[in-house]
Amino acid sequence: MANKPVLFYGIEAMAAAGITEVGIIVAPETGSEIRQAVGDGSEFGVEITYVDQAEPLGLAHALLTAEAFLREEPFVMYLGDNLLRHGIVRLVDTFKADKPDALILLTPVADPQNYGVAELTDGRVSRLVEKPADPATDLALVGVYMFTAAVFEAARSIGPSGRGELEITDAIQAMVDSGARVDPHIVHGWWKDTGRVQDMLEANRLILDEVSERLEGEVIDSQVEGRVVVEAGARVERSTIRGPAVIGAGARITDAFIGPYTAIGKEVTIDRAELEHSIVLEGSTVRDLEYRVEASLIGRNVQIGRGPTVPKAYRFVVGDNSEIAIL
Repeated sequence: MANKPVLFYGIEAMAAAGITEVGIIVAPETGSEIRQAVGDGSEFGVEITYVDQAEPLGLAHALLTAEAFLREEPFVMYLGDNLLRHGIVRLVDTFKADKPDALILLTPVADPQNYGVAELTDGRVSRLVEKPADPATDLALVGVYMFTAAVFEAARSIGPSGRGELEITDAIQAMVDSGARVDPHIVHGWWKDTGRVQDMLEANRLILDEVSERLEGEVIDSQVEGRVVVEAGARVERSTIRGPAVIGAGARITDAFIGPYTAIGKEVTIDRAELEHSIVLEGSTVRDLEYRVEASLIGRNVQIGRGPTVPKAYRFVVGDNSEIAIL
């Protein structure tokens, strides 16, 4: 999001709240990549411990996996693909002051059937349902929770759900059923779960809405309009950049148009092409396109360009879980 991994925003939010010890639960497939990106945490002012989860058996299972790291201390559980505009400083302060057994974040949503949903009684959480067919409320769980050690016993008391996972909603419900105090906090600023491409683009837009103009790279024979960031080492030549937008370090933008809400990553080349409301990750190239690219997420080291004009055909090399729309 805006040329920064989503996970970094969560770590920064915890650091801002005074948290100094952070455990990151990683899977075997992606653990090395996350370790390389995050390091030891010194960049964020925290100490990072990596906790290996051998299989993706649910959020409550992930929590139990981290029990030895967490010990008996109260803690924040922050899902790494979530973004909270105002961070968690006030929430941590409330948790410390009110001392509930758990504090869960809720926000009204238009499609509660796609989320874990909470029901409240007298200001306390009385019931949680995961993706209900007929939701009783529109209050969805945000992917940030605060717990005492009481949650571990609750997590051990539940069984796998229908999808074979230990659900965090079931663990919290077990706390409620045992008489533990579970307090809600309604989130009024924006919150985004970036699990889908459209959510990532929307989160990118929300973050770019708050950038300030900063031109540290070269801008040659070009127009820069609005709030645009051009990082040091980037070169913009004979192009128009219309903000809010960010151009990463080492990027090359030539004879191109970069429209609002676009994040161009490090060492990206855009040559004779137009992009808008899109994210292009590090090392990719987009060139010689007849039509504008919009509402797109382009991964790292991707090459997009026109092939021979005859015969006319589509030719794709597409990675796992990709989506291509021909308009």
